[in-house]
Amino acid sequence: MVMTALPERTVDSKFPAGDSDDSADREPVATNSEQKAIENKSLKASFLTSFFTSTLSIFERRSDSFSVEKKPTKSRSYGWTTAVRKVVTSGSMRRLQEHILGTSRFDNLSMTSQIWFLGKCYKLSLEESSQCSDPGNSYAAFLEDFSSRIWITYRKGFEPIVESKFTCDVNWGCMIRSSQMLVAQALILHHLGRSWRKPLQKPYELQYVEVLHLFGDSSTCAFSIHNLLQAGRGYGLAAGSWLGPYAICRTWETLARANKEQAEHDKCKESLPMVLYIVSGDEDGEQGGAPVVCIEVAARLCSDFSKGQLEWAPILLLVPLVLGLEKINPRYIPLLWETFTFPQSVGILGGKPGASTYIVGVQDDKALYLDPHEVQPAVDIRRDDSEADCTSYHCSTVRHLPFDMIDPSLAIGFYCRDKGDFEDFCSRASQLADSSNGAPLFTVVQNLQPAKPIPCHVGSLQSDQVRSLS
Repeated sequence: MVMTALPERTVDSKFPAGDSDDSADREPVATNSEQKAIENKSLKASFLTSFFTSTLSIFERRSDSFSVEKKPTKSRSYGWTTAVRKVVTSGSMRRLQEHILGTSRFDNLSMTSQIWFLGKCYKLSLEESSQCSDPGNSYAAFLEDFSSRIWITYRKGFEPIVESKFTCDVNWGCMIRSSQMLVAQALILHHLGRSWRKPLQKPYELQYVEVLHLFGDSSTCAFSIHNLLQAGRGYGLAAGSWLGPYAICRTWETLARANKEQAEHDKCKESLPMVLYIVSGDEDGEQGGAPVVCIEVAARLCSDFSKGQLEWAPILLLVPLVLGLEKINPRYIPLLWETFTFPQSVGILGGKPGASTYIVGVQDDKALYLDPHEVQPAVDIRRDDSEADCTSYHCSTVRHLPFDMIDPSLAIGFYCRDKGDFEDFCSRASQLADSSNGAPLFTVVQNLQPAKPIPCHVGSLQSDQVRSLS
């Protein structure tokens, strides 16, 4: 399968520029010569896009075969084609593509519109360099926050996945990688807090290193791609196959339960020290009911998690949704946008059809995301190695795509630290549902009782395993 190309745009961290929509409102009408230049540029971009997409696709179609350990067939052209493949599919070539196609002032983020990023607002200003500006709201502060999030991508050269011999997840593992990023963010919030930023120098905090270790590409790492595939067998997961948000959410539920049982057996601390609540609708989402956050269910899960010893526990809520057929219904876009203003936000698993990403923020009509579609060598980070090289787990390139191009099959994540945080989340979610004109993303109730029929056009992901994001 050829990976569907996202309309990727990069933001130069040193020379940010205005967004096309904003500049169109501010600038005078272009002259004929300027219009021609723009048209020529569009033609060049179109040609280059076709060139890079087709070139990368030629080699990526065969990525799976490269990930299986087979003895290569020797031929006169083998060495040459191997060398070309390495160059064309390398991260450097991808970055070259991005710089050629996406560094113009028409493609970058606005420097005057606010950004909501995982519950924090950055009110950017063109005058941010002045002495009276708030450094905490500057573009540099946003970029520091963005680059501190855990970035998990395709990897190559990891230990073979059992029964498949795959040593690389290119072209099929992006939904798994996106989900790993979301859970990693929840763990960072839990252990280190929202104000945590990536350390500038070694030695690193061991808690940070331990989080990275959990997502290593080995069966010995709790939340590795190997263990996720094992846990997701009941939902159709297999190395080399694609899956959607609903299946990956249920997979995490299975893996979290297995890890908790193992930790209790070994009398060691849990890898996921929080309740995992998959929010579904009627009949567990099979009949298309709107997802319902039930306070009574959350309380019971917390009690079960602590074996009755605590009244409450930290909760990670995952809400799988289908918000349209081929395209997302425009009525839901403002509601999705608003979820990023929740302090409990840990982002969205979503992207374009066939290409999952981790959506972490919004600005105007754009969704900002971390992209797992870059191939990096597998690394082994020991949980006690405070001097480990962690650079491959962070990215300072901000990509975005129009909100209306997001696949309607997605999952929203929220992390609530304690009961008060959960109550605040429920209050915000209820207000959001009240403002939805009868079409909420999800609702909040005290307990599950027979209720009025809920429109089936919003709901937990039931067609997810047919129309899936890879």
